[in-house]
Amino acid sequence: MKPFGYLRVDSVDEAVRAAAGQPGAQFLGGGTNLVDLMKLGVEAPRVLIDVSRLPLDRIEELPDGGLRIGAMVRNADLAAARPVRERYPVLSQAVLAGASGQLRNTATTGGNLLQRTRCPYFQDTSKPCNKREPGSGCPARDGAHRDLAVLGHSAHCVATQPSDMAVALAALDATVRLHGPEGERTVPATDFHRLPGDSPERDTVIRLGELVTAVELPPHRPGAHSRYRKARDRASFAFALASVGAVLAVRDGVVEHAALAFGGLAHRPWRARAAEEVLHGAPATERTFARAADAELAAAEPLRDNGFKVPLARALAVGVLADLAARG
Repeated sequence: MKPFGYLRVDSVDEAVRAAAGQPGAQFLGGGTNLVDLMKLGVEAPRVLIDVSRLPLDRIEELPDGGLRIGAMVRNADLAAARPVRERYPVLSQAVLAGASGQLRNTATTGGNLLQRTRCPYFQDTSKPCNKREPGSGCPARDGAHRDLAVLGHSAHCVATQPSDMAVALAALDATVRLHGPEGERTVPATDFHRLPGDSPERDTVIRLGELVTAVELPPHRPGAHSRYRKARDRASFAFALASVGAVLAVRDGVVEHAALAFGGLAHRPWRARAAEEVLHGAPATERTFARAADAELAAAEPLRDNGFKVPLARALAVGVLADLAARG
């Protein structure tokens, strides 16, 4: 048992001050990922700052018609919220595709964004891992990498980001609100997670002492439909081999708006900009959708055992876009 301190705070400012004044401190929300990593010996915080009682557990309408989702909103409540189900079904579907009902009752919006990779080498402290110990190597490249990245990986890391919710937020052009020692700032959800490069130990762009306080969704686009679809090894409580979150608006048989994001393929949710360029203004047909998916996935660099992810992601994207076009 490794000893650690515990501090319960009553405000965001108090939480940020405590984190700034406590080297080795980490925030504790639902704890569904952090506590597991502490048990495995992957994480060893010196102090846990309990933010679970902060008033960040509400879903609020914004003046422009968007939504603000507090960082402490539980995943189960987020998926069930009427404005989310009706205006942003891709988000509700993504949250319901993750974990189990019991975990969704505990896991939080902020924690979901910050969950760490399930790469087996990262979770096994007897193995080297650049994400856990920079400079120690990435044995996954030549080892067990079936579930790992085919896009955006580097010689230092081939891990994938496991959040289903984050894929939907990327497709929705959401923003993440952060509060830190230097005040508040917002970051586009598409820029919140990082590609590994030569510093894979950094999952996100969060600065030291910053706390996620909310996620904000833009107003629902009239005429747009959205959907999330996930392929996995079993029907429940499994992480994505590949997933797709899409928002599509079609007028007179032509794509008026398209946003597409892949999960399970990279170190971050992969916003498919090349595919969107192909889709915009093109006929809303399966041929167009296949051409768009191919344009995006041409950048894939699969390893020895995970090349199947490329046609799997292609099929998911074409299927989701075709379903949405049929509705529009």
